Amino acid sequence: MAEHETPVLVVGGSLVGMFAAALLARHGVAPLVVERHPGAAIHPRAAMIYQRTMEIIRALGIEDPVRQESYRRFEPDGAIMSVESIAGNELNWDIPTLNEFVKDLSPAERLFITQNALEPMLGPRAKALGADIRFNTELVSFAPDDEGVSAVIRDRATKDETGVHAQYLIGADGNRSVVRQHLGIPMRGRGVLSKSITIYFRADIGPLMRGRNLSVIMVRNEQFRGFFRLEKPFESAFLVVNSIGDPKAPVSDTWDLSETDCLALVKSGLGVDTPVTIDSIQKWECMADVADRFREGRVFLAGDSAHLMPPYGGFGGNTGIQDAQNLAWKLALVLQGVASPALLDTYEPERRPVAAMTAEQAHTRYVMRGAPHLAPNGVMPFINDAHIDLGYRYRSAAIFAEPGDDGAITEDPRQMRGRPGTRLPHVLVERGGARVSSVDLVDSRFALFAGAGGGAWTQAVERAARDAGVECHVFQVGTTIGDPDGGLGDAIGISPSGAVLVRPDGVVAWRAAEAGTNPATTMAHVFDAMLGRAAV
Repeated sequence: MAEHETPVLVVGGSLVGMFAAALLARHGVAPLVVERHPGAAIHPRAAMIYQRTMEIIRALGIEDPVRQESYRRFEPDGAIMSVESIAGNELNWDIPTLNEFVKDLSPAERLFITQNALEPMLGPRAKALGADIRFNTELVSFAPDDEGVSAVIRDRATKDETGVHAQYLIGADGNRSVVRQHLGIPMRGRGVLSKSITIYFRADIGPLMRGRNLSVIMVRNEQFRGFFRLEKPFESAFLVVNSIGDPKAPVSDTWDLSETDCLALVKSGLGVDTPVTIDSIQKWECMADVADRFREGRVFLAGDSAHLMPPYGGFGGNTGIQDAQNLAWKLALVLQGVASPALLDTYEPERRPVAAMTAEQAHTRYVMRGAPHLAPNGVMPFINDAHIDLGYRYRSAAIFAEPGDDGAITEDPRQMRGRPGTRLPHVLVERGGARVSSVDLVDSRFALFAGAGGGAWTQAVERAARDAGVECHVFQVGTTIGDPDGGLGDAIGISPSGAVLVRPDGVVAWRAAEAGTNPATTMAHVFDAMLGRAAV
């Protein structure tokens, strides 16, 4: 049997696995990715991409082609509407325009793009950065120990097997994760909410649009509850059906529906008796569950392997991509010998609370928009989409929490103001005569942002980063960047003599609102703690 060495084995080469591969490779770690399917996704799933994910896509250098493909397939800045049928009564404009009220929060915009459009752009980028991607290859077995992970993979076409030794393994192999099941990690939460179906079909939908900028259409009528996802030129789409029959006592198991039944549901949702051709019907379970653990030794879970969410809100894929972003830089620094393996202990305490909160918010939206009969079972209060996407907060040994921390998992991103554990706010500054976002300046490295009087911090961080063996960009107002609008200090909560230190994932790790008494000692301790070498 052939043998192969890799720093990281990524099991699952769909959306989250590909992002993990690309992000690891961008940090200088060339992973091996195995995906049991023969290629990228063929069905148009996971369409809504939030701003945080677009910032990651932007950093990977593929924002322009992703945006162009989105505009080709979907209405730019499209709406989400609730209706009785597309041709019939409108019930509510859930989101009149996708980027309404959030354009000022990020250098990137939300957009719609389906998985079968995004993955073919993401895979080549991951390869170009150095990832080894093998489709039609399945994980046969794996055994972690103190030294790494020994695995066997199999080419599904030739049946040839290869022994793989990896330092770490990422299980990004979906809702039926073989990795998670092998580790015996249970899922807990709301359980199965419905046995849903997705109906992929072709029909002449264009005349029904009536000039409306609709990309997602929620349907609530006497026949069923679900939603359409529509693509230009409105000749094909898919319909998700979560329940059928009486809305007050619906049937939530739709797996036994015949093709004739499905045809009738599509026409009910369209609101006209027009010719419809069904291409395929996919069965799946709608759940809102989170894994008990996101890590077992040298094995990590990410994406649907770690958390399952109803599609209402579009959070599932985005949450998984943020898992990958959180984990990639940590693994890279540990593998490069810069950080202690203790840094990896921060992955679960940072990501699991955020994933659990997001899963509950997806459940809340599912009940509100598609399953009101479940309301008596209880739902969490609704949290604004932007607060979930950009306002989540981390707490771990890699974050220097400040006194008075209220323990909230999320907040309004306009109010975070550089608080440790939150995403660095988007502020337009000037560099090299051009306007640039503070978010872009981080560029997957550590970064210090200091006020005009924060020279002591910039000097201290340059030495501390050098001693720690990491790259750290230094941006000081009036020296390396300009602040023409005068908004940076207020946005990140510092005086002219203060500074914030940002991690490679764009999260603020430490903040000094003003000048310190011993900057050199402080910064040395901050880097030691962030790299797992000392306690916060």
